[in-house]
Parts: sequence; C-alpha cells; structure tokens
Amino acid sequence: MEKQEANSKPLGDSNSTNKPNSNPNTSLVDVPAPPTDMAISSSISSTLLPQPSWFTAQRLLAVFCVINLLNYVDRGTIASNGVNGSRRSCTNTGTCSSGSGIQGEFYLNNFQDGVISSAFMVGLLVASPIFASFAKSVNPFRLIGVGLTVWTIAIVGCGFSMNFWFIATCRMLVGVGEASFISLAAPFIDDNAPVAQKTVWLGIFYMCIPTGIAVGYVYGGLVGNHLSWRWAFWIEALLMLPFAVLGLIMKPLQLKGFSHTGSKEPLTSPLTACPEEAVSNSSNGLLSTQEDSKDGSKGAPSNLNELTRFWKDLKVLHLEKIYVINVVGYIAYTFVIGAYSYWGPKAGYNIYHMENADMMFGGITVVSGIFGTLAGGFILDRMTSTISNAFKLLSVATFLGAIFCFAAFCFKSLYAFIPLFAIGELLVFATQGPVNYVCLHCVKPSLRPLSMAMSTVSIHIFGDVPSSPLVGVVQDRINNWKVTALMLTSVLFIASGIWFIGIFLHSVDRFHEDSEHQISDAERAKSPPLLEEKTTEVSIES
Repeated sequence: MEKQEANSKPLGDSNSTNKPNSNPNTSLVDVPAPPTDMAISSSISSTLLPQPSWFTAQRLLAVFCVINLLNYVDRGTIASNGVNGSRRSCTNTGTCSSGSGIQGEFYLNNFQDGVISSAFMVGLLVASPIFASFAKSVNPFRLIGVGLTVWTIAIVGCGFSMNFWFIATCRMLVGVGEASFISLAAPFIDDNAPVAQKTVWLGIFYMCIPTGIAVGYVYGGLVGNHLSWRWAFWIEALLMLPFAVLGLIMKPLQLKGFSHTGSKEPLTSPLTACPEEAVSNSSNGLLSTQEDSKDGSKGAPSNLNELTRFWKDLKVLHLEKIYVINVVGYIAYTFVIGAYSYWGPKAGYNIYHMENADMMFGGITVVSGIFGTLAGGFILDRMTSTISNAFKLLSVATFLGAIFCFAAFCFKSLYAFIPLFAIGELLVFATQGPVNYVCLHCVKPSLRPLSMAMSTVSIHIFGDVPSSPLVGVVQDRINNWKVTALMLTSVLFIASGIWFIGIFLHSVDRFHEDSEHQISDAERAKSPPLLEEKTTEVSIES
C-alpha cells in the first residue's frame, strides 16, 4: 500500500525528487526531473487521442454530408406528391376516387396530413438538447450511431404504417434519430477541417439542406409512382443502415472539449489542475479525474446532477451575448426561408401564373443554395474567419439578398422576377456557413453540441414552424399574394439589422478555451488529423 502511494506522488513534489525515500518498506526509485510543458502536452495529446486509421478529415466530411443529404431527402420525400399523395374526392355525380399515397390510403384530411409532414419536428426539438447533454458522459460519435439507428428503425416503421397514429409516431421518432446528428456533426467537422477552410467545410455540409429537399421531391415522385410510397421509406432506411452500423461499431472519434476516456468530466479540470499527476497516471494506461484521486472511485453522477449540470450549461449559453444575437438573427432569417419553401410555389403560381411553379422554385432553390452556401464559406475564410467578420458577412449578405428578393416581387414580369429572386436567394443562402461558425466558436468546446442543439430548437420553434401558418393568416386577410410576399421578405431586413448589432459586440473565439492540452490548430494543420493512430506513452526509467 505504501509503495503504491509513493509511486503516485506528483512528479513535481520536491520531497520525492530531492531526497531518497526514507521508508524502509518501499523500494528506491530514481524519479526523473519533471518533463517540460511541451513534453507533457505532446505526451498527453498522443496518449489521449487514439484515432481510427480509416478516417481522414475528407472522408469524415463526405460521410457526414451523405448522412445530412439523406436526412433532408426524407423531408422532401414525405412532402412529395408521389409519397404524400392526395385524399379521396367525389364529384357531384357521386363518383369517388380512392386517392393516392399516404393521404389517400389513410383517409387523411389536410390537418392530419400537415401533422404527418411536421411530426418529426416534435422529436427533433425534444431530443436535441438531450443528446447534447449526454455528449458530456457518452462519446459523441457513439451518440450519432445511436441516433442514426433510431432513425433507420423509425423510417422502416413508416413503411409498415397501418394508420395515422402509427405513422405520426414513427415520424416523431425520425426526429429523435436526427437530433443526435444535427447537434453533434457540425462540431466534429469544425474540429477536423483545415484551419483556413473551416467555414467552407461547414458550408459544404449545410449545402446538403436545399439539395436534399429538392432531391427528395424527385425521388419521392419517382419511387411513389412506380413502386409505392412504402418503398420510398424502405429504400431510405437501406441507404442509411451502413452509416448507423459505422457509428456503432467503428472506433469512435473524439470531440474537442470532452473526455477521451469515458469519464464524466471535461478534460480541462483534471489535466489543467495537475498535469504531472495526469502524466503519471497515463503511464499506467489510466487517466483519473479529480474525484478519482479523492476517493478512488468513478461513481457516475446522479440524474439530479446531470439535470443540474444541463441547466447550468444552458444558463451559461444564454448569458453569452454573441450567441443570443446570432440565434435571434437566425430565427428571423429562418422565419422567411421556411415560409418561402412552403408558400413560394403557390405565391409564384398566383402572382406570375407559372405552369410548373414547383419545379421553378425547386430549381432556383437548389442552384442558389449550392452556390450561395459555398460562396459564403469561401468568402469568410478569405476574409479570415473571425466572429466579427462573420457578423459583417451575415449582415451585408442578408441585406443585399433582401433588396433583390423584395425587388423581384415588385415586378410584374416573370422574366424579371426569376433572375432577381435567384440572386436574392444566392445572397441569403451565403449565411449558412457563417451563422453556424459563430454558434461553434462563441462558446467553449464542451458547450458546442448544446449550442447547436439550442440553435436548432430556437430557429424551428420561433422561425419556420410559426411562419407558414402566420403567412397563411395574413393572406386570408388581405387576399393579395404580392403584398403578402413583400411583407414576408421585409423580415430579412430585420435579420440583417440584428446581425449588424453583433459587429459591435466584444467577441472572443473560445475554440481553444477548454483544451489547452489538446492538439493546436497549428499542429493540426501540419498533419492529417484523422489519418493514422499514433500512441506515445510516458515511461519512467529506473
């Protein structure tokens, strides 16, 4: 027992380094001088960061983009005519049609059909903060695997649905499965992206949103019309299954700001408090937390402690002015984009008498979404990615985009509307990379999953969820789609003004705040971050 205590003394203890061991019951061990700070940082980083050899940063981005694309393909699929279908209808002569798709098979009215399309949002909003909270005690990469497994099972259930309540429940579970990915994917990408291209990589990831929805429209129509609406879901589940398995069985990646050994505490507390003791323990393959050093146990915190920690993190998050301003602007932005995606084709048909308004708006959204999102990330990286520069880009791009979109609805000619609206949407979509960059970098690394989760919850609850029915109420009152569209577009000026305030707030990039012992961005840029597994152990020579 005494020998064990002698060996566990901090390496920097003067009593153990300058004097021979006076206890006759213990063996004499020559203890080397304490390693330098650089050696400690290097050894701890290499010991604590086991990395899968298969993954490279580029492969990680590609995998996450495909998963994100499948998530949004599903959203487009459930809204497509081939899958959603139409309800039964009867003529004056008494002849009735059987209807088609989900709405026709389950005899759904329009309200029930709307619930089916948006039910996933319930699971998403409830589960996003939960997954973000669990990321502190469970490896985040594993949480993504669990979420994708739930998603896959729920999608299979959609295909086997027998009535309205069954498919509505399955759609809620789809949202639960998606929540883990929405909260945790962006921090992983931000960790492993090249230092000078972080916003571009986020832009590539978020580019999958408009692309996925548009592909979902086409995919749902083709599969639903040629096979059946049930097969559209089963094929989706089959495509997602390999990624769910990958997340569950592959050696998990590590997320900056969290323990790499499964402990409940962030890495900062034990390592920054006593790095020498961490090195001593790591030489035996162990990494003890402060609680371990006191009582020798690794007791899991109670549910009450978990809840207390969650509320504490939530309070810290919402006291961050930069984060709040960014999300409030994002809410106003999403309010407009959500209503555009739902009412745009109908407004275009009524204002400009478009014969194929769905294809027209879908095409504009896809092209503008891809080029706008990539351009926004590229420009911010060229400007040097800082929070202040991100707010400048958000404000200017949204303001100019609002001008073009507003002007587009002022013209009576369809040929004037299309180019102006396309340019406007391209500018508006340029915000996707910068707005998420601010969410990730204005908080310390251990709060990034929660910041992404609460951002997602906020923009949906206060943004696109209420915007569609509110726009419908306004249109019912004034019965003029042009005026309604102009009123909606005006909200973009409000979003621009909110983000403009962020330029003048004192901002600090907290990307490195939680993890001084981890690999720095400079070191990360010199070597592929996920390419090979390298483990260096600290040894004590006798």
